[in-house]
Amino acid sequence: MLKALVVDDEAPARSELRFLLGEAGGVEVVGEASNAIEALQLIKAIPYDVLFLDIDMPGLSGVQLAEALTAHPRAPGIVFVTAHSEHAVKAFEVKAVDYLVKPVELDRLKQAVARLAPLAEQQPARIERIPVEKAGKKLLIGVDDILYIMAKDDYSYLHTATDRYLSTMSLATLEARLEPVGFFRIHRRYLVRLACVKEVVPMYGGTLLLTLTDEGATQIPVSRRRVPSLKKALGL
Repeated sequence: MLKALVVDDEAPARSELRFLLGEAGGVEVVGEASNAIEALQLIKAIPYDVLFLDIDMPGLSGVQLAEALTAHPRAPGIVFVTAHSEHAVKAFEVKAVDYLVKPVELDRLKQAVARLAPLAEQQPARIERIPVEKAGKKLLIGVDDILYIMAKDDYSYLHTATDRYLSTMSLATLEARLEPVGFFRIHRRYLVRLACVKEVVPMYGGTLLLTLTDEGATQIPVSRRRVPSLKKALGL
């Protein structure tokens, strides 16, 4: 499944496209943005495979956003979705995968998704396990068993529901490996698996406090700088 970000300044248009993509299959919408600036923030935080991108938006246009992404090291594929057919030439100049005119028909959307197939082939193999140390032994623990990771000096501690393990990898290295499989850097010291977040509580000063799904209901702070991107990632 390709991870998609839908960018459109009109909420009904985003909702309709999300529904159609669910019907088309092959693409999972994991984020939405109402303008190009929000989209840029999300793209810096989360690696998307494809953007379904409106052109006529307040501030930066969709084409300008696509141009800005050409220098991005993990630039996603672009599918423009717009009510204006006259921008097609410019859209393909920025190497768009496809150009859809609203109202989008399901069959035409399926054609666009089919053209995204090469992006799926470029996706790296999913990381399944991480090497750790415990009681003098080298172990491999499943990524899906990790709740969160905490940095300490040059090392990291990987926390599961039942134990804690030492990794000699830095938090930055683990972030690069695990971000594509659902982990999010919420603080300079913490990396959290988003699927394990049970509760989000606003705190004084614009920060957040996360409660996780483990039996002890572990609580972890979110730095103020990371709050906007985290809210988008969680659909808040």
